[in-house]
Amino acid sequence: MTKEENEKRLAKLQSIISSLPNKPGSYQYYDESGVIIYVGKAKNLKNRVSSYFHKEVDRYKTKVLVSKIWDITYTVVNTEEDALLLENSLIKKYKPKYNILLKDGKTYPSICVTKEHFPRIFKTRTINKKYGTFYGPYSHIGSMYTVLDLIKKLYKPRSCRLPLTKEGVESGKFKPCLEYHIHNCGAPCIGKQTYEDYQNNIAQAHEILKGHTRAVQKMLYDEMQKAAEELRFEEAELYKTRYLALDSYAGKSEVVSHTIDDVDVFSITNDEKVAYINYMHVTNGSINAAFTYELKKKLEESEEEILSLGIIQIREEVKSHSKEIIVPFELETGIKDTILTVPQRGDKKKLLELSVMNGKQYKFDRLKQAEKLNPEQKQTRLMKELQNALKLEKMPYQIECFDNSNISGTDAVAGCVVFKGMKPSKKDYRKYNIKTVFGPDDYASMQEVVRRRYSRMIEEQTPLPDLIITDGGKGQMEVVRQVVEDELNLNIPIAGLAKDDRHRTNELLFGFPPVVIGMKTDSELFHVLTRIQDEVHRYAITFHRDKRSKRALHSELDNIPGIGPKTRDELLKGLKTVKRIRESDLEELSAIIGPSKAQIIYRHFHK
Repeated sequence: MTKEENEKRLAKLQSIISSLPNKPGSYQYYDESGVIIYVGKAKNLKNRVSSYFHKEVDRYKTKVLVSKIWDITYTVVNTEEDALLLENSLIKKYKPKYNILLKDGKTYPSICVTKEHFPRIFKTRTINKKYGTFYGPYSHIGSMYTVLDLIKKLYKPRSCRLPLTKEGVESGKFKPCLEYHIHNCGAPCIGKQTYEDYQNNIAQAHEILKGHTRAVQKMLYDEMQKAAEELRFEEAELYKTRYLALDSYAGKSEVVSHTIDDVDVFSITNDEKVAYINYMHVTNGSINAAFTYELKKKLEESEEEILSLGIIQIREEVKSHSKEIIVPFELETGIKDTILTVPQRGDKKKLLELSVMNGKQYKFDRLKQAEKLNPEQKQTRLMKELQNALKLEKMPYQIECFDNSNISGTDAVAGCVVFKGMKPSKKDYRKYNIKTVFGPDDYASMQEVVRRRYSRMIEEQTPLPDLIITDGGKGQMEVVRQVVEDELNLNIPIAGLAKDDRHRTNELLFGFPPVVIGMKTDSELFHVLTRIQDEVHRYAITFHRDKRSKRALHSELDNIPGIGPKTRDELLKGLKTVKRIRESDLEELSAIIGPSKAQIIYRHFHK
């Protein structure tokens, strides 16, 4: 590989890394032939993958791995534990060259509830569905033991391996063991605990293992209340103990059902010109393949048409023969011997949601890559979003924002910042000393500044803004409107950014009377608007601080005629304070600044 080829390769990889999400997931590295050579997991995909490409990496093996990477893909999941499970599944399927393979065949443990007459509950690494129902796998062993301990404490399932049958129990074939005597088992083997009571406990344990702890809590609470009303206080105390133990179990078990086997999952995310179809293949509850495909639209095809076509093409490409396909809505695919499922709840619904999340993330990353190559594309998109949100006649290219700053009315100033194309235009920023307002009156100060700003722009015939944003709510918007519309007869849209009780910006206001514009506070556009607000706040406060500092540095020496800054600085350097200058005699002053200027200083302080 030549130096130019290597630089081109690294540039491509850096482009992919720059658009990776800050979310948990699994990442895959490919070599020049398109073969997976490494699979990893990450709590934060962007930070983890970028760490491989830092110049200060000095590990030889890492450098060798990086030199072999030609492409990067990733799959986003909800938690770090899910990323660990996905990594484990992909390593077992692809056996990447640079991964440590699990050669002993071990996997993460699961919890088994057997199908016996009196079921047992225990951990296992062997999955055989004919013996019982399996929950897991658990990537975090501590979570698994927490669940097992909770079930043991609440329901006391038997831990022995005796082949308990109905006939054997009735005939008195068995004897109670130590677990019964130390109150860890209800002794169903000798009929001390009824079959119905034992099965009811196992049913509740199933619900906890599925993660449905709230339903079990409600049932226990209702039983506790009922027992208390019927004066069965010992039973009520038992239900109370179980309720409190379940309430203290905060963590929801990370469960993937082993009943999902050999399933394809498809979801679609639309764009104006491109459709993104995410595909996942699931075997034994584990994802062992996940990709997102782009399909360019030719006509105004519906989502149903695009997804139907995509399913056929993708299944043919990956050679999938799964009998069940999970989709987000009803479809007519024409694929024989397959069942199309539109899940409404449960594990299949979670898989579909994970597929949708990955499709949206891929679309977002593609958009980020395109906008990095063409920054104007992002600016235009944000301006278009703001135009649509506020229903403006034209895109708001020039946005201006005002803010006041003073302390109890002293040193009152204001600032105006200008954003063009959603980027700060610092050469157009303006500072204002408040001239006509005395005392802390923010509304009057705002009106003075707005009046001065736009009167001058009209006089100089400079372009007026497309949108004014006030750092405040309805009151600020109204006083600005009175000047802009009523006094100056200008037609400039005015918006306001209001804060909540914790002084955090949480609303965009527009119109008269002002109404709240529906916009997510974590959206990219809202972040840009709050950045404008923060910028004008910073600009006004900095100006106010500078003005206050200059006034604080002003000394009595500045008021003496014939004494300039140079003489003042020499005196302060020699005598340190104005008090010592005032108390010095003529001879001491002359030694520092000469006799003529010493006379002026001495006469001033000794009139």
